[in-house]
Amino acid sequence: MRPGHADNHGVTTPYEPPAHAPRLTDAERDRALGLLREGAAQGRLSHDTFLFRMERALQARRPDELDVLTADLRGEGTWTRRVVGAVERMSAFTARIGRAWHSERLPKLLLPQPGPYPLRIGRDPVNGLRLSHETASRLHAELSLQDGLWVLRDLGSTNGTTVNGRRVVGAVVVRAGDVVGFGEMTFRLSVD
Repeated sequence: MRPGHADNHGVTTPYEPPAHAPRLTDAERDRALGLLREGAAQGRLSHDTFLFRMERALQARRPDELDVLTADLRGEGTWTRRVVGAVERMSAFTARIGRAWHSERLPKLLLPQPGPYPLRIGRDPVNGLRLSHETASRLHAELSLQDGLWVLRDLGSTNGTTVNGRRVVGAVVVRAGDVVGFGEMTFRLSVD
């Protein structure tokens, strides 16, 4: 019986490639998977198409099966990738400069002298550090020295407390030079 034809029972057997067909190498599969990931990251493939093609690429046994899955993604040459990479690096560089420029201009928040009570921060006049901005809560946060470490604790504020751009959940250790935010008010911690 020839492959791809019905046998005596009417069952069709799948076509099998000739024995001399080239086998797929791991490097070829890895390149194809990389192209598919890049295509998805660039928005050239929908999520469903990406998943379908990844599954097919993992099942492929011959290079021509991979070629079909990645043919529409190969049009982008090395030059385009270099240009896109250069633009990404320049964007990251300008973002770092912007953050550095902004952080140097922040007002300083002096770490207090150690005492028996934490420094309360917020809009309420009873706080040791009174903030006048509407995004600060009445009792926003507190700063205390514990076992030689400065600890900043959010007191359930509405607009959050941040340290170096990350929101504080509970308490976090801080040190001089850290950028702390209370709502939309931002300071750089300092010891002098």
